Amino acid sequence: MAEHPLDQLGRPLGSLRISVTDRCNLRCRYCMPEEHYVWLPRASILSFEEITRLARIFAAVGVEKLRLTGGEPLLRHQLPRLVERLASLEGIRDLALTTNGLQLGRFAGELKAAGLGRLTVSLDTLRPERMQSFARSDRHAAVLDGLEEARQVGFRGTKVNSVIVRGFNDDELVDLLEFGREQEHETRFIEYMDVGGATGWSWDQVVSRTEMLDRLEQRYGTVEPIPQPGSRAPADRFRLPDGLVFGIVASTTAPFCRSCDRARLTADGSLLLCLYAEQGLDLRDPLRQGASDVEIAAMIAETWRARTDRGAEERRRDPDRGVLYQVESLRADPHREMHTRGG
Repeated sequence: MAEHPLDQLGRPLGSLRISVTDRCNLRCRYCMPEEHYVWLPRASILSFEEITRLARIFAAVGVEKLRLTGGEPLLRHQLPRLVERLASLEGIRDLALTTNGLQLGRFAGELKAAGLGRLTVSLDTLRPERMQSFARSDRHAAVLDGLEEARQVGFRGTKVNSVIVRGFNDDELVDLLEFGREQEHETRFIEYMDVGGATGWSWDQVVSRTEMLDRLEQRYGTVEPIPQPGSRAPADRFRLPDGLVFGIVASTTAPFCRSCDRARLTADGSLLLCLYAEQGLDLRDPLRQGASDVEIAAMIAETWRARTDRGAEERRRDPDRGVLYQVESLRADPHREMHTRGG
């Protein structure tokens, strides 16, 4: 029977984001804008067997939702095999994947066949030249092809995430919404966050949820919030007058910390309780040194019960808020990078 421990704010442990690699094939300005990075040693990366065992232990402690992230998770060799293992775990009712979509066209069918339930795809712009300047990639068409292939093989309810940055893509709100309507995806706008590798972040680049809604109402008319009683999802959902539904993740100006039920597992086995967490709990060494499932489960539950993290709220209250980490600090400890901790 799942334990469902509660933290110090009464939040249950219900969701686990698993980073399967710290590598990525994009260099987006809000995540990996630098030229060079320090990578985790390959020997430290969890094997599929280790990830599956830890996921099974987390399920025993109450986790019902798993999301595979990175870096870019589709860079992990033979990822569909891991999906198949995780899809068979007792107690897991939702298995999802977040991807930048560059290799989705190649793997969508295998992922669906392996038991993956849902997809979230990052698409910050509909203009190829902007992707080139913002993410240093000329493969915009590959993302669109991947989304179409995912639809063809049967994925439904796909979320398309767009980080909105003033001066880059804030003039594409309507275009991105209409693309979602046309392709039958749910668009989710994300406020630009200062976490991890966002070394160029500044307040003046943040387009707030309030501003996004104001702009959309100028185009569509009154936007209606959709009540989500008991929801712990990061996105607030809204409906246009014509019925189109979309979401906004307002982690910068209106954090959802008080309802956050998610933990994070880095690619080398550190348990993080918050995207902003300074320290994590090493689960890899106990795993490799022979600790039992019961012992590891007890470590996880004890750590969760002591949790007080509400990092985005604390950042919002900082009057001198700026970049969270300078480049030198990130290189000294790559665990601080968002691409390492499954942003």
